[in-house]
Amino acid sequence: MTKSIAVFGTGPGVGQAVARRYGKEGYEVVLVARRQEPLDRLAGELSAGGVTAHVITADLDRTDAVPALAGRIRASVGDPTALYYGPAPTDLAFVPAVGLTPEQLQDRMPITLYTLLALVREFLPAMIDRGDGAVLSAQGAAAVRGRPNMSGWPTLLAAQRNYLQSLAAEVAGLGVYVGALYIGTRITGTPFDADYERRRARGEAVPDMPAADPAELADLLWDMHARRDRQETHVPAGLLDG
Repeated sequence: MTKSIAVFGTGPGVGQAVARRYGKEGYEVVLVARRQEPLDRLAGELSAGGVTAHVITADLDRTDAVPALAGRIRASVGDPTALYYGPAPTDLAFVPAVGLTPEQLQDRMPITLYTLLALVREFLPAMIDRGDGAVLSAQGAAAVRGRPNMSGWPTLLAAQRNYLQSLAAEVAGLGVYVGALYIGTRITGTPFDADYERRRARGEAVPDMPAADPAELADLLWDMHARRDRQETHVPAGLLDG
């Protein structure tokens, strides 16, 4: 039976790298994001390398559309063996905690938590029935430790992390692996990294941030999945020391 992965949030960076990495391992890949054109380009690249890729456009802010989205995925590959969830809000809008409002959290709840919950409820039962499956994620390290002036979306990522930790403990004995990367670097090839480099070139004061290759991050996630020996990895190592 051919294995498959649905990549929710197949944007530049880790999402696309995960699609390439799992395709390399023989997985059929379902690419899910808002915009058709980048997905078509990636699907063409994967197909040229012998990977079967399916393109599905969807707005992951629309939790109510998850049943229809799940139906489209099943029509392509059946119930996927694995799912990767890594979308981000269009406007990250990091704010000081003293200025955080309920409305700012409410606007980001669907894409951060509600849709993930709905997708897991759709696809986890089949994983448990098979005795094999994976729920994977990659997010910013602010989910793990609060930082000054970086409240807002990370507050919800911390809630997502709590959910994934609980889920991992509950399904570990049922053949389902839950793993997450928490990344404290800029990721090369992303809009954030391009903006960072432009600002640095102009002489603006920017924080000193190491860079990470998304392909290497996808390798880490695959290694976690294959070994199933840890539920989280922090990048860079020792990120939260001190």
